[in-house]
Amino acid sequence: MAGSLQGLGDSFQRLQSWISFLPRITLTNLVEIVIMTVLLYEVLLWIKNTGAWNLLQGLVVILGAAFLAAVFQLNTILWLLEKTATIAVTALIIIFQPELRRALEQLGSRNLLSGIFSFDEGKKQQEFSEKTANEIVKATFEMAKVKTGALIVIERYVSLKEVERTGIEINGIVSSQLLINIFEHNTPLHDGAVVIRGNRVTAATCYLPLSDNMMISKELGTRHRAALGISEVSDSITVVVSEETGAVSLIEDGVLRRIGEAESLRQALYAINERVTSGKNLFKLWKGRKKHERKADQ
Repeated sequence: MAGSLQGLGDSFQRLQSWISFLPRITLTNLVEIVIMTVLLYEVLLWIKNTGAWNLLQGLVVILGAAFLAAVFQLNTILWLLEKTATIAVTALIIIFQPELRRALEQLGSRNLLSGIFSFDEGKKQQEFSEKTANEIVKATFEMAKVKTGALIVIERYVSLKEVERTGIEINGIVSSQLLINIFEHNTPLHDGAVVIRGNRVTAATCYLPLSDNMMISKELGTRHRAALGISEVSDSITVVVSEETGAVSLIEDGVLRRIGEAESLRQALYAINERVTSGKNLFKLWKGRKKHERKADQ
């Protein structure tokens, strides 16, 4: 028994001596590891959802070839790879400029950043009334019954003025009659998207950026792809009515949800509006505290 305990003690001492050779891991190191893990995951997710996924596979092949060239001392190939590396990086930035811009837009439109930092104090989150939500729901399911295609984009914090410029200004109070009339077949305004800011329809016949996500189902048409595209570059929410099936969908943060009944859509809009209102109140509280501090300093 004593011998086994002694052997266990020796093993523990050897383990301690091995661990002593390892670098010390502090709390700062753990935080850095978590941050780098999240960043790496987001980068890989972005690469997978864009055309850069095939590019990454090609880079792996090139790196494998470079490794073999180094192992077998193929100096000419290594020299060519070294000379073309800088040009290749510049070319990649130019080729994937739209994807890189979209990634930065997504980063800037995160609610967390928008709620903490105000880059433009003139901006404010747009909230809509329960009446507006009810009018949107009523119009949506009236159009769904007769399979009238519709694309309704509701602005939140990120401004959609660039999208509005592609359409025709309306600036009218949201009502089911107005929305149904806009999307009615063979009318001048039925093609494109409607933008709603607060309780007003600001523009119609607007063009939206199409999503290039390769994971989108082939069953979804251009209308749904446009709704997903605007949700990828802003924090807007979009209600879509399929012209082929009459199905209703709600798109938020690049995620599409099927809505089966009017009450489900109404509750979803109420929940989204509550989040906007609560975020707005928190931002006002923080902003008011900062103003009070500035006055105290003066």
